[in-house]
Formats: sequence, C-alpha cells, structure tokens
Amino acid sequence: MASGPSPSPSSSAPWLEELDILVRARYPLLYLVSWEEQRVESNLADLARSHGKAFYTWSLTRGLRNQGGTRGPSLPEDTRSPPDVLAAIEKLTEPSLVVLRDFHPYFAEPSVVRGLRDLAHFLKSTFTTVILLSPTLDIPRELEKEVSVLDVPLPGFQELLELLKEIVAVVRRSGKATIELSRENAEQLIKAAMGLTLSEAENAFAKAIAHDGKLSAEDIRRVQDEKRQVIRKSGLLEYYPPEESLGHVGGLENLKRWLDRRTSAFGERARQFGLPEPRGLLLLGVQGCGKSLTSKAVAAHWNLPLLRLDMGRIFSGLVGSSEENLRKAIHVAESIAPVVLWVDEIEKGMAGVASSGSGDSGVTARVFGTLLTWLQEKTAPVFVVATANRIDGLPPELLRKGRFDDIFFIDLPQAAERRDIFRIHLKRRKRNPAHYDLNALAELAADFSGSEIEQAVVAGLYEAFAENAELGQQHLVHAIQETYPLAVTMRDEISRLREWARGRTRPASGG
Repeated sequence: MASGPSPSPSSSAPWLEELDILVRARYPLLYLVSWEEQRVESNLADLARSHGKAFYTWSLTRGLRNQGGTRGPSLPEDTRSPPDVLAAIEKLTEPSLVVLRDFHPYFAEPSVVRGLRDLAHFLKSTFTTVILLSPTLDIPRELEKEVSVLDVPLPGFQELLELLKEIVAVVRRSGKATIELSRENAEQLIKAAMGLTLSEAENAFAKAIAHDGKLSAEDIRRVQDEKRQVIRKSGLLEYYPPEESLGHVGGLENLKRWLDRRTSAFGERARQFGLPEPRGLLLLGVQGCGKSLTSKAVAAHWNLPLLRLDMGRIFSGLVGSSEENLRKAIHVAESIAPVVLWVDEIEKGMAGVASSGSGDSGVTARVFGTLLTWLQEKTAPVFVVATANRIDGLPPELLRKGRFDDIFFIDLPQAAERRDIFRIHLKRRKRNPAHYDLNALAELAADFSGSEIEQAVVAGLYEAFAENAELGQQHLVHAIQETYPLAVTMRDEISRLREWARGRTRPASGG
C-alpha cells in the first residue's frame, strides 16, 4: 500500500503558482525547501511539460539524468561530482528544468560556490532554470543574491483527500479490507493526517488498515499517533496522546463551559459561519489546582494532538541557538496543525526579559519577541494553552488582548469542587465514592489544592495497605490531618496572586 500512486496537487497551489511565475521570469537559480522529493519532482515534471522544457534530475549517487521523456543532448558519462554536473548544465542546448538533490553540503567547497555563481550568470541569457531541492535551507553568503527561496508546504486537505480516495478505491477493488467511514469520519481522518508528508500519510492509512483489516473512525487516533514520530525527531517538543478528559478535572465550570462552546470551532462549518479558529488561553493560578491537567484535557475534549513546549529546551545551549530553536518548534507545531500547544510555566522561560539585554546578550528578549509576534500574527490553527504560577514573572505585553482569547484564574477549589475532586480520585482508584462521607472530607480539606487532595487519597491508600485493610474514612481523615497545604505555607503569595487576578482575569470556577 505504501508504494501506491500519489495524487498530483492542484495547479492552483500558491507555491506552484509562484514557482511557475519564477520559471517564466527566467530566474536562473531557485531553492525549494522540502522533504518530499517524489511529490515535488512530480510537480516539476508537470511544470516542465507545460513549458515545453526538458526535465533533468541530479544526485551524487546517480549523476545527471534526463527524466522528461525527450531525447535531449547526450550527457557526459560521469556527472556525479558537483563541478562536473555544473559544467554539463552549462552545455545543455535546450530549455530545461534541472533539479539538484541535496546539493547544499558542497557549499563548503569554494570552487562549487564559484561555479554556481558563474552558472547563474550564464543561465540568465537562456531558458534553463536550476532548482536546488533539499529539506534544509543552507545558502552561503556569496549566493544569497543569486538564489530565490520557496518553502514547499506539506500536503493540504485536498491532496490528502485525493490520496484517501485512491487508497479506498484500491482497497475496495482488492476486497481484502473494508471501509467503514462516513463523510464526517473521512474529514476527521484527513485532519488527523494533516502535518504528515504524502508518503507518511499513505503509510499511516496503510498501517491503520493492516491493524484490523478495515478503515474506520477508530483509526483517527492511530493516524494521530503517527505524528508522534514527527515530534520526537524535532527534539524540542513533547507529544501527549489525548487521554485525559474534562471529566477528570474537578470544578472549573466557567472554563469548561468556555471550552464546550468552542468544541466545533476548528471545523469547516465554523469557517463558513465566519468564525476564526480559537487562538489560545492563558491559565494563571495557584500551584496544583489543575492548570496542567486542564491543558491535557482540552486536547482530548477537542480530539486534537497535544504538544508540550519546554522553554528549558529552547534555551538549552546543547541544542543550539535559542531563537532558532523556538522557530523550529513553532514550525513543527504549525506543520501538524490543528493542534493544542501547551506552554507550561511560561513565566520561567520569560524570567528576566527586562534585564536580559545585559545578562544574556539579549537572547531572552529576542526569544520573547519572537513568541509574542507569533502569538499575535499566527494564522495556523495552533491553540496555545500557556500556564503560569507567578504573575510577577510575566511581562505585561504577554497579557495584551490579541495574544490569547481569554485569561482565566484558577483558584483553590471551593467545597463543592473539593468534594468532586475526592469523588474523581476515589473512582480512578477503583473505590466507590458512595462509601465515603465526601462532604466531611471536603470540609476537612479546606484550602487544599486539587493535587494535595489527590495525594491525600494516595496517602490514605498507603496507610490502609500497610494495615492490610480496605480504604476507610479514617485513613483519608488521617492523611488530610497530616498534610500542611501550600495555602498555609505560602499564604501571603497566594493572597497577592488573588488580588492581582481580581478584575484582570476571568474566574475559572463558578460562584
């Protein structure tokens, strides 16, 4: 299945239109950035035919080859070395498109850079265009004014739809598998594949079919999981499968209602209604009150992949340039959109922005500026959930309208919410909440955060296990009494946080 036919994209794709204009304008050197050699070269072959040009490809292993189906001039026997292929291109007598695959490593050789500059000057008086095709952009300073760069986007919805149609047709003809997809399921399956290359998507669909001999709505999650490979290779983001649900989050009714009303906002019906995609949320609040859990639950509730951006990795000197790291992380997130991007404890990454000009050569300020610009200008459906515990570490520019759709404050849970949290954690540990006096536990655990309530349940289980007894009310009561909550040890800081949030943020809980 993975080696099946690949659909040709619509000629109306913006990057193809731009490429067509550059070829007609007789630009001598173009640089296409893409992993997808087969897909791009298929488009280039069509473009060459439409312009009546010969089509050649070059690689270090195979040399220069005529792929256009025309006789063309005879080529030298060995054109595998970069200087030899540049000399051979200059001797082409017919208008041509020539693709040089992975040519960028040879820019380290001065003779190759000089040869390309000479070739560019020569080709200006011809109808031949040389196209450098590589997954990475690497242009020496000497060639910056000679080369025009085009980023080839990953396949869009229509291309993936054509691919899925071809796979469905092949499966139905073979009779070896069944198709159980409604129109809505097919749309969700395609959206799950967004961000994969055409080959990766084809493999993902084939893997889903091979799993149980059919293609159905259950395979949406399997196709999403294929994106884990894309994320893992980047090294800057962590992928979380959508497992947690809003049902695992106690309380926060205002925030849950806000999320519920935007559940369908990433669909085509919302675009036709005139709605933009939701931009994101900033969650401020007391430690341990559910900000991280809520971030995970948003992705599961909307059936979207969840990526975690670790600002520590962005600033890691072992990985590389901090600004470039952030740009790469943003590019990966946008490439697999729609997606939820979780920026955990954002204030730690932004700490010291005001003074970074002297402390770290302005690196933090530049990274912060890049992030702010992207939050304001982004058009890809990347829903950003940023969490923060300390407001004094947040630059005021981050809180400006337009960066996020809304700012919610998550306070310590109220009595009803504490009761709900006890019920959730008892149920998750296979205990019947009806066997316990939840009202008494909630009253006793006043000023406890959600995570402290969870730890009290765990501590009670340890105590019961040590006694070789079933978990009882007395075990939970003892665990609560033994705990000193954060609200007691950090009372002044929490009071300041509440005071700041009043009038600046929306309360996540009702009442």
